[in-house]
Amino acid sequence: MIMEKRKKKRKRYPFKEVIDGHFLTEEFVSNQLKLLVLIVVLIILFISNNYSCMKKLTEIETLKTQLKDVKCENLIISTELTSNSRQTQIEELLKMKGIELSSPTTPALEIQK
Repeated sequence: MIMEKRKKKRKRYPFKEVIDGHFLTEEFVSNQLKLLVLIVVLIILFISNNYSCMKKLTEIETLKTQLKDVKCENLIISTELTSNSRQTQIEELLKMKGIELSSPTTPALEIQK
Protein backbone atom coordinates (compact mmCIF):
# COMPACT_ATOMS: atom_id res chain seq x y z
CA MET A 1 0.00 0.00 0.00
CA ILE A 2 2.80 2.38 0.90
CA MET A 3 4.58 1.59 -2.38
CA GLU A 4 1.44 2.46 -4.33
CA LYS A 5 1.24 5.87 -2.63
CA ARG A 6 4.88 6.55 -3.45
CA LYS A 7 4.34 5.67 -7.08
CA LYS A 8 1.35 7.98 -7.26
CA LYS A 9 3.15 10.87 -5.58
CA ARG A 10 6.31 10.62 -7.68
CA LYS A 11 6.47 13.16 -10.48
CA ARG A 12 7.18 11.65 -13.89
CA TYR A 13 9.82 13.10 -16.15
CA PRO A 14 9.75 10.90 -19.25
CA PHE A 15 12.84 12.37 -20.85
CA LYS A 16 14.84 12.04 -17.65
CA GLU A 17 13.66 8.44 -17.22
CA VAL A 18 14.81 7.57 -20.74
CA ILE A 19 18.22 9.13 -20.12
CA ASP A 20 18.62 7.50 -16.71
CA GLY A 21 17.34 4.14 -17.93
CA HIS A 22 14.57 3.96 -15.33
CA PHE A 23 11.96 3.36 -18.02
CA LEU A 24 13.42 -0.14 -18.44
CA THR A 25 12.24 -1.04 -14.94
CA GLU A 26 8.61 -0.17 -15.71
CA GLU A 27 6.20 -3.09 -15.76
CA PHE A 28 4.98 -2.39 -19.29
CA VAL A 29 8.49 -2.41 -20.72
CA SER A 30 9.48 -5.58 -18.91
CA ASN A 31 6.31 -7.33 -20.13
CA GLN A 32 6.82 -6.25 -23.75
CA LEU A 33 10.59 -6.75 -23.89
CA LYS A 34 10.44 -9.56 -26.47
CA LEU A 35 8.25 -7.46 -28.73
CA LEU A 36 10.59 -4.47 -28.44
CA VAL A 37 13.61 -6.64 -29.29
CA LEU A 38 11.73 -8.05 -32.30
CA ILE A 39 10.85 -4.54 -33.49
CA VAL A 40 14.48 -3.39 -33.18
CA VAL A 41 15.71 -6.45 -35.11
CA LEU A 42 13.12 -5.86 -37.85
CA ILE A 43 14.14 -2.20 -38.12
CA ILE A 44 17.79 -3.20 -38.49
CA LEU A 45 16.87 -5.76 -41.16
CA PHE A 46 14.77 -3.18 -43.02
CA ILE A 47 17.61 -0.65 -43.04
CA SER A 48 20.16 -3.20 -44.22
CA ASN A 49 17.79 -4.44 -46.94
CA ASN A 50 17.21 -0.87 -48.11
CA TYR A 51 20.96 -0.23 -48.24
CA SER A 52 21.53 -3.45 -50.19
CA CYS A 53 18.82 -2.57 -52.71
CA MET A 54 20.21 0.93 -53.26
CA LYS A 55 23.68 -0.53 -53.81
CA LYS A 56 22.33 -2.98 -56.39
CA LEU A 57 20.39 -0.24 -58.18
CA THR A 58 23.52 1.87 -58.58
CA GLU A 59 25.38 -1.17 -59.88
CA ILE A 60 22.59 -1.82 -62.41
CA GLU A 61 22.78 1.78 -63.63
CA THR A 62 26.55 1.60 -64.12
CA LEU A 63 26.18 -1.70 -65.99
CA LYS A 64 23.52 -0.14 -68.23
CA THR A 65 25.83 2.71 -69.18
CA GLN A 66 28.68 0.28 -69.81
CA LEU A 67 26.40 -1.82 -72.03
CA LYS A 68 25.38 1.26 -74.00
CA ASP A 69 29.06 2.17 -74.52
CA VAL A 70 29.94 -1.35 -75.65
CA LYS A 71 27.02 -1.40 -78.10
CA CYS A 72 28.19 1.89 -79.64
CA GLU A 73 31.74 0.56 -79.91
CA ASN A 74 30.44 -2.63 -81.53
CA LEU A 75 28.50 -0.57 -84.08
CA ILE A 76 31.58 1.47 -84.94
CA ILE A 77 33.76 -1.61 -85.36
CA SER A 78 31.18 -3.43 -87.51
CA THR A 79 30.80 -0.34 -89.72
CA GLU A 80 34.56 -0.11 -90.20
CA LEU A 81 34.74 -3.82 -90.99
CA THR A 82 31.96 -3.51 -93.56
CA SER A 83 33.59 -0.55 -95.27
CA ASN A 84 37.04 -2.18 -95.25
CA SER A 85 35.78 -5.47 -96.66
CA ARG A 86 34.35 -3.93 -99.84
CA GLN A 87 36.00 -5.08 -103.04
CA THR A 88 37.19 -1.59 -104.00
CA GLN A 89 38.81 -1.08 -100.60
CA ILE A 90 40.56 -4.44 -100.84
CA GLU A 91 41.87 -3.64 -104.34
CA GLU A 92 43.21 -0.27 -103.14
CA LEU A 93 44.85 -1.90 -100.14
CA LEU A 94 46.53 -4.51 -102.38
CA LYS A 95 47.85 -1.78 -104.70
CA MET A 96 49.23 0.17 -101.71
CA LYS A 97 51.04 -2.93 -100.42
CA GLY A 98 52.45 -3.65 -103.88
CA ILE A 99 50.74 -7.01 -104.32
CA GLU A 100 49.93 -7.76 -107.95
CA LEU A 101 46.48 -9.27 -107.78
CA SER A 102 43.53 -8.29 -109.90
CA SER A 103 39.91 -9.22 -110.29
CA PRO A 104 39.13 -11.85 -112.91
CA THR A 105 37.70 -10.42 -116.13
CA THR A 106 36.01 -13.63 -117.25
CA PRO A 107 33.03 -14.97 -115.32
CA ALA A 108 33.35 -18.17 -113.37
CA LEU A 109 32.35 -21.40 -115.10
CA GLU A 110 30.00 -23.86 -113.49
CA ILE A 111 31.05 -27.50 -113.79
CA GLN A 112 28.13 -29.88 -114.09
CA LYS A 113 28.30 -33.52 -113.11
